[in-house]
Amino acid sequence: MSSAAAEAPILVWLRHDLRLSDNPALRAAIDTKRPVLLLYLLDDDTAGKWRMGGASRWWLHKSLEALLEHVKNRGGRLILRRGAAAQEIPRVVKECGAAALFWNRCYEPYATERDKALKEKLSKQIDVQSFNGALLIEPWTIKTKTGEPYKVFSPFWRACLQNGLNAAPVAAVMKLHGWSGQIASDDLDSWKLLPKKPNWAKGFEPEWTPGESGAQKALTDFIDGALSAYPSARDQLGVNGTSRLSPHLHWGEISPAQVVAAIETAAHDKSNLRSAADKYLSEIGWREFSYNLLFHWPSLPEQNWRDQFDAFPWRDDDAAFEAWTRGETGYPVVDAAMRELWTTGYMHNRARMIAASFLIKHLMIDWRRGEQWFWDTLVDADLANNAASWQWVAGSGADASPYFRIFNPITQGERYDVEGEYVRRWVPELKRLPAKYIHRPWEADDAILREAGVKLGNAYPRPLIDHSIARKRSLAAFETL
Repeated sequence: MSSAAAEAPILVWLRHDLRLSDNPALRAAIDTKRPVLLLYLLDDDTAGKWRMGGASRWWLHKSLEALLEHVKNRGGRLILRRGAAAQEIPRVVKECGAAALFWNRCYEPYATERDKALKEKLSKQIDVQSFNGALLIEPWTIKTKTGEPYKVFSPFWRACLQNGLNAAPVAAVMKLHGWSGQIASDDLDSWKLLPKKPNWAKGFEPEWTPGESGAQKALTDFIDGALSAYPSARDQLGVNGTSRLSPHLHWGEISPAQVVAAIETAAHDKSNLRSAADKYLSEIGWREFSYNLLFHWPSLPEQNWRDQFDAFPWRDDDAAFEAWTRGETGYPVVDAAMRELWTTGYMHNRARMIAASFLIKHLMIDWRRGEQWFWDTLVDADLANNAASWQWVAGSGADASPYFRIFNPITQGERYDVEGEYVRRWVPELKRLPAKYIHRPWEADDAILREAGVKLGNAYPRPLIDHSIARKRSLAAFETL
């Protein structure tokens, strides 16, 4: 059947909403009673320097693989295309003779500009509608009493809670009325999103199950397991104390509304979970706050939010940066964090703060270099979260940690990895050291090092810089602002 003979479909353009449940754009399309055609467009052009990094591309392949099967099993069609959205979306609209184009909104600066231009252009021909499928509270809906966007997290989140987080997820899609016309679709493998030689992502496989089913299982496992101890366990590096939902949320395999609904149900059913639920929901709130910042300050990923930091005397030290990326700084908890990232595409949130602080304040390397490294290596690389969090650590962002708050990587390790399980897993050359020295191996005497099989400066490096010296140097630099 030709596209001309087939009934005009509703084209649903998927972006960071790779799911069939609680998908407002998809639900609205289905409610029109017309055939529905799903589209995912790999647009590396529009994003510019923020095109997806390697770890994100691995996740995207796996997620689309799952979604293609999911859509097929429900009677629908998901077509894949590659190219700049400004050219490719109108082309697909024309090829399928779409009656309408629906999408869920994105909030990255390049995406909002792209979507606005497309809506203006295509609205002259067809119905174009956008929906909220990614946030609890969209950035323009929460303002201070003076009408300004919030710059501090706590009052922002209080305002969100007062506004209400009770929007019920929209009904799941059980059957899709697929479009019967002819249209070309790329083969997913032709996009070459997966690394081959070498396959640096081989450690991702046992850690993650991308896709909507994997997201739902991760949420259920968290509620049934780690949620009850979340307030205390979330900072413990050697403990499975977090939800690990961040990549699923970033790719929209699960919505924040679904997460909130499930957490609230659990807290209602078990009153002892109330405080843990509130603590976890505040972390969802930080994600909302990050998007609020990015929307109102679109330069956040590239410019200091506090312009006084424009004069900061950053050091240009490629050797130190490379040592940091490889997990060879000589500080075990920092090195464990960086190796976890390289192996799994993920890093524990407490470890992210420690590793970022070390790069910025011990090595005095510009936060933007760290941001770019995370962008390429994190499976949950999210422009809003990544930028807001790096600037928070640097002290240059909104509601940021003060610059003079300099994490001591030794005491951070001793506090949040008490027995050294985290270090032993990711820095195995130190695994035989006693807990007393696992975070400060240079203080162990020769006999202890020899018994543990550790040769400092050989099998494991000595610290790049002494902590006390680094702290003084960093504070002196800050004083120059």
